[in-house]
Order: sequence, then structure tokens, then C-alpha cells
Amino acid sequence: MAGSTHTVTNQPPPLVGYDAYTSDRALSEAVERHLDPELLDEVRGELAALGKTCGSAQVQEWGVLANEHPPTLRTHDRYGHRVDEVDFHPAWHRLLGKGVAAGLTAAWGRPGGHVRRAAAFVLWTQVEAGNGCPLSMTHAAVPALRSDPVLAAEWEPRLTSMIYDRELRPAGQKAGALFGMGMTEKQGGSDVRANTTAATPLAEAGTYTLTGHKWFCSAPMSDGFLVLAQAPEGLTCFLVPRVLADGSRNVFLIQRLKNKLGNRSNASAEVEFDGTWARRVGEEGRGVRTIIEMVAATRLDCVLGSAGLMRQAVAQAVHHCAHREAFGGKLVDQPLMRNVLADLAVESEAATVLALRLAAAYDDGGEQERALLRIAVPTAKYWVTKRCTPLTVEASECLGGNGYVEDSGMPRLVRESPLNSIWEGAGNVQALDVLRALQREPTALNAYLQEVGKARGADHRLDTAIKALLTELADLEHIESRARRLTERLALVLQGSLLVRFAPPEVADAFCASRLGTDGGSAFGTLPPTLNLRSVVNRSRPQA
Repeated sequence: MAGSTHTVTNQPPPLVGYDAYTSDRALSEAVERHLDPELLDEVRGELAALGKTCGSAQVQEWGVLANEHPPTLRTHDRYGHRVDEVDFHPAWHRLLGKGVAAGLTAAWGRPGGHVRRAAAFVLWTQVEAGNGCPLSMTHAAVPALRSDPVLAAEWEPRLTSMIYDRELRPAGQKAGALFGMGMTEKQGGSDVRANTTAATPLAEAGTYTLTGHKWFCSAPMSDGFLVLAQAPEGLTCFLVPRVLADGSRNVFLIQRLKNKLGNRSNASAEVEFDGTWARRVGEEGRGVRTIIEMVAATRLDCVLGSAGLMRQAVAQAVHHCAHREAFGGKLVDQPLMRNVLADLAVESEAATVLALRLAAAYDDGGEQERALLRIAVPTAKYWVTKRCTPLTVEASECLGGNGYVEDSGMPRLVRESPLNSIWEGAGNVQALDVLRALQREPTALNAYLQEVGKARGADHRLDTAIKALLTELADLEHIESRARRLTERLALVLQGSLLVRFAPPEVADAFCASRLGTDGGSAFGTLPPTLNLRSVVNRSRPQA
């Protein structure tokens, strides 16, 4: 019953019942740009359907429930048998099932598969980011498994299936399977060559037993895992099935689940191996080389996931300000708030355009595109994921006190926002990887310069930034201590070149002025007042 002291007014309606895909013009235009025209009708329908699903009240409620009821570890059954299972709320399984059915693990075998999956991943992250982890790991395991044609023939059809089968039983009896990954250990972290887990060969060729631990094991409820361990010839990649072919459980002892800042719906575990059966993937001693393609794919998903979080934060902020009145008018029409929203929208669009460009490079698969990915993926992973947190915090502030309250959904975005910067190698790892690409693979820098050079002459601020970047690249003094600064500049120039080529002039102008030029401040909301900010904000507004 309504209270007698006041009537609720001037509150925005919930952002539900909308198409998250067609409302996102930066995303939908990128899909149109990068896909074969013959695929467009099919993919438009596919992504619009998913966009409506993402915008529905029911699916958004599933995301809330999955986070309010995080997974729990069950080490033993009622009789005392060790089971090491992770129990999830039904909402988690509904979300994961829809993610699999939407093709989020099926990119490798479909025409335009990486672009259409990338767009879907950006959308699905906006509903609930946690279930993106098993979807990402499963997707990314495919290129690693392809180093062994026999393993790939056995497992790839299961991993790329669009059927979610949650039961733990032998993979050969399942219509679809999920994969996790275990690389890091307590003593080494990102320095995986310091791993101590030991792999002992068995009589059957290619099989081993593992003894050791993993400090972070992603998606421990999965059907299989790619892990690194020390074999006689050095660090090697292995496939560890959760259930063996005879139906017995492999030795996979889950010690505890991580109590994380965000990503609460998803399980991350500490696990022990004690005589665990494993199959070698690739050659002994070549574990890093074998698994590196998986790492690259998951790093791109970190970029996609951050782009999705940024888009949802901007959509919520613009939606709120379009309905909320203050100081005699709509917040969205107040000049200073419009500046903030436009600045957030520009950042979000830059992230989306870059992420989809990289997905298109995967679909192309040519030598030039592979070289571009070698430098552009760690560059994008470094920069886009770092921009996610300040953007989500600023977007929450646009809602005022309401944005600090759990019911708004904004705190969940804020808690999630640092995750992608940490997972799959934190900032220093990415910046140093960029340096390695520059020093060891000249084709990577050539591909990057050719890409940004396509926009040369279109904006004087971009031209100046490219020239300054070339000067920076030529200076090798203190190069390692300057790695973050250099990576940031690589990212900004690449984003600027893409926006100049493909975004509306007002968006590209705002980006070049504030990110490449000198007409912008350190905080959001400091764009030059002479720009067409109203158009930038209107472009980013979600429509029912």
C-alpha cells in the first residue's frame, strides 16, 4: 500500500523490455561493417533476438538471482564419498544454457563466427558477466586442442555444440561439453614457468598422471580442463577430463572456492591433483606455445567483456538521465551532465569498435590480420579493461545515490569492472607482451601501422598522434619502464583511427579532441563544450 506522506514521482522506469542489440548503434554498425553481406539478414535476426532476450525482465532477474545465490562447494556426498562438486542456483544454469544456445562457444566452425560471437558476448555480458567465464574458456580451448588432431576430432564437436548438458558423466556420452583452465600456482602466478605440478608418463603413449595444485582453476564444474605441468622435457600442456571414460571420477580435489570482489555467480577454485589422469596436448616442453592461442582468445574476451560492461553502464546512465528531472529540466539536457554522458559514450564506443575489429581479424585469418592480432590483442586487453572501472564508477555517479544502491544494478557492474584487467595477465603482463611483439615480430608493428595509416590525413590530431607514436617507438631508452605508456598510446591511436574511419563525425571529433589532442581533462565530463554532444548522447541512448 502506498504511503500517505508522499507520492513517488520523478523516478525513471526500469530499463527493461528493450532490444539491447539494435539499441547499440556502435555494436550493430560494427557487425554490419565486418560481416559478409550474404550473412547479414541471418545474423541481424539472430542478434536482435538475443538483444531482446538480454533486455527482458525475466533474463535480467536471472542475472540478479545468480549473483545473490553464488555457487557452493560440496566436497562429499551424504555417505562420505568424495564428490568435489559445485552447486549453482537454477538461474545460473538457465543463463549458461542460453549462452551456449546463442553460439557463444561455436565461433570456430560458423561463417563470420568470431564477429557474430563477439557481438553476442558483448550483449550477454550485460545480463550477467559471471557465466562468461566457462563460455570463454570453452571457446578458447579449441585452438589449443587443434595442436593434436586426434584430440581435436574427439573434443571440438562437443565444445562447439550449442547444447548445454550440465550432468557430470563421460564426455563421450554428452551432447555438449564445457572446458575450464588451470595455469597459475601459488608460487608463480603469471610466471607459469615456475609451476611445480609434476607430470609422470604412463605406459600408454601421451598419457600421464599429475601431482600438484592450481591456485586458480577457472570453471571447476566443467567437463575438462587445460592445465600446465612439468613433464620430463619441461612445461607441457595437458587435458584433464573431469570424468573418465569408464564413468569414474578423475582425481580432481577442489579445496575451496575463491571469495571474490565481483564475478560472484561464477566459481573459481583452488584444486589439487594427486595421481590425476591426463592426456598430453602438443609436444612435451612446449606447453606455453600450445596454450598461447587459448590465452589470446580469452584475452580478446576480456576486451569484449569490458566493452559489454561499459555499454551497460552507459545505457543505464543515459536512460536514468533521460527520465530524471532536476533544476528545471531533464538531466540529459543539462549541459554539464550532457558532457559527462557524451564522454562516457565516446569511451564505450571506442571500446566496442576496437573489440569488433579484432574479432573480424580472427575471421579473416590471413597473415596480415594474424600479425595485427599479435600486437593489438594485448594492447586492447591492457587499455580497454583499464578504462572499464573509471567508466562504470562515473556512470554510477550519474544515478546519484540510487547508483550506490544494490537494487540499481550499478554496484554489480562496479565490482565486476576490475576483473578483466586482472584475468589472463594483469597490466604489466600485457604491456611487456606488447614489447615482445615489437622486438621479436616486426610484421606485427607493420600490420599495426598499416591499419592506423588507413585513417591518415582525415584528422590532424590523429596525424599528430601517429607521428608522436613513431618517435616514441624509435626511442629504446628505458623502454621496459615506459611499456605502459607506450601501450596506452598504441591503443589510443588505434581506437582513434577506427573511429575516424567508421564512427559519426561528432564521435570521432570528441575522441580525437580529448584523447589524442589536448582539449580534454583527466576526468569524464571534460569534453570541449563546442562539440555536438547532444548527438553523441542520443546515439548511445537505449530505446524500448
